[in-house]
Amino acid sequence: MTHPIVRWQLVTPDPDGAARFFGQLFDWSVTGANAIGYREVATGDGSLAGGIWPAPPGASPFVQLFVAVPAVADRIRKAEELGGKAVVPRTVLPDGDVMAVVQDPSGLTVGLATLRER
Repeated sequence: MTHPIVRWQLVTPDPDGAARFFGQLFDWSVTGANAIGYREVATGDGSLAGGIWPAPPGASPFVQLFVAVPAVADRIRKAEELGGKAVVPRTVLPDGDVMAVVQDPSGLTVGLATLRER
């Protein structure tokens, strides 16, 4: 089974500013009309869905990739077996998607996602 990248997000201390800047720069459509105020980004037909999220206090901006997995909890356990850890625990989002963020031993993070069928 492959585990494709299915989503990305920009994590920044200024999500509104980033939404304005990148929206205008690339003509992206950005909306926060969802249950958690997540700034969803539409970048064009055939493109991966994306979003913009506030960075934790004191964190530098970064890009987060999300990889599709059949079971988020199983991948967290595997990451831990390999010396990594979950930095955002398994979370069920209001739309039914399940996500987490794991960190490898060097500190690099990647998101895990089990997306509900739409």
